[in-house]
Parts: sequence; structure tokens; C-alpha cells
Amino acid sequence: MSKVIQLTGLSRSSIYRLEALGLFPARIKLSASASGWRSEDIQAWIMARPLAGAEKGKK
Repeated sequence: MSKVIQLTGLSRSSIYRLEALGLFPARIKLSASASGWRSEDIQAWIMARPLAGAEKGKK
């Protein structure tokens, strides 16, 4: 989780909220008691996000 927080700049609660809304990659089961995200899924999500303020209000 700490690596995902570092990569995305999101808080733990924001990650879980976005995941519940279907706006963040779903976790996968790693073992009977652990789950996590594939790094490829996180990287794709980061690349698909628009940059903050990019093209906003530009003419």
C-alpha cells in the first residue's frame, strides 16, 4: 500500500474510495490473507489520468 500511495499521491482512504467507485484498479488476491495491485495496472491508471489543470480554460 505504501508504494501505491507514493506512486499515486493519494491517501489510503482515497484509494479505497476510488476503488469502490470503480475509478481505480481493483486489487487482486495474492494469498489467503493478502491482496494488492499489479504495478502494470497502477502505471496504466496513472498514465490515463489527465494532468491537473492541463488544457483547462486554455484558449
